[in-house]
Amino acid sequence: MRWSTYVSPSDGAERVGVVRDGVVHALRGNDHLIDLLSDPAVLADAGTAALADPAETVAEADAVPCAPIPVPPSIRDFMAFEEHLISSMHAIGREVDPAWYEIPVFYFTNPAAVRGPKDPVNIAPGSTQFDYELEVAAVIGRAGSDIPVERAADHIAGYTVLCDWSARDHQELEMRVGLGPVKGKDTATSLGPWLVTPDELAPHAKGKGFDLEMTATVNGEQYSTGNWSAIHWSFAQMICFASRGTEVRTGDIIGSGTVGTGCILELARVHGAERYPWLQAGDQVRLEIEGLGHIETTLKPGAAVNPLQPAIPYQ
Repeated sequence: MRWSTYVSPSDGAERVGVVRDGVVHALRGNDHLIDLLSDPAVLADAGTAALADPAETVAEADAVPCAPIPVPPSIRDFMAFEEHLISSMHAIGREVDPAWYEIPVFYFTNPAAVRGPKDPVNIAPGSTQFDYELEVAAVIGRAGSDIPVERAADHIAGYTVLCDWSARDHQELEMRVGLGPVKGKDTATSLGPWLVTPDELAPHAKGKGFDLEMTATVNGEQYSTGNWSAIHWSFAQMICFASRGTEVRTGDIIGSGTVGTGCILELARVHGAERYPWLQAGDQVRLEIEGLGHIETTLKPGAAVNPLQPAIPYQ
């Protein structure tokens, strides 16, 4: 099933529904999507009920889409595509650290910065090197700790498109200190438009992912073209690692990291900054994954930078 969290045009309320043939069938009651994810049977039964007896039906074009999970408990963003890493590193004369092949590394980003698939995105304050990252994300259904890799896929409620908006100039500066990324990443993370359950994608299984095209355009011009099946670390492996010694919770977002060619940083390093300039206010960016829908947004100017006050001398 394809699940949507949306704002109803009839009364402005946020609702949850199943999308079928371009129509959203709203679930009765007040459940949020995250309330249904811990048990696949509960989610499936709720979807069947929504299709059979919807609270309302709305043309998808008339519904305002939200992120499927508007405020996730946490967002872990990995670096799971080898092509992106190799291309980026080789373009600056560096080799991939062997540690990348030992563990699927990730960082935590900001749940408060989640945006819907059509929400405008403000450029990070002070950034002149703003970038998109084309990613796929898994949403945790059943919570768990120290999850064995062979059972980790059972904890996935569904998948969605993710854009990790990145201020590369901020990221480069802060990571020189040895921590991060921090402000380079937490301005916005776009999710949506749907949460697609794993059974929908099963016929496309290939390698460690699915044979589904991933594309990005900027102002209508093709930038990125990749395929989910090229992923090196599977979502099962990522979830196994993420849950080691801790807990992944219902609604947690597990991001794949950038697919090969899936950001301006990589494209500019390989093909030149003149061919692939950084994003600016007014640019329109569309990120699409076959079977999962697309994110399409317009960039807005960033807020003014509030300068840091001088440090008070220690006395």
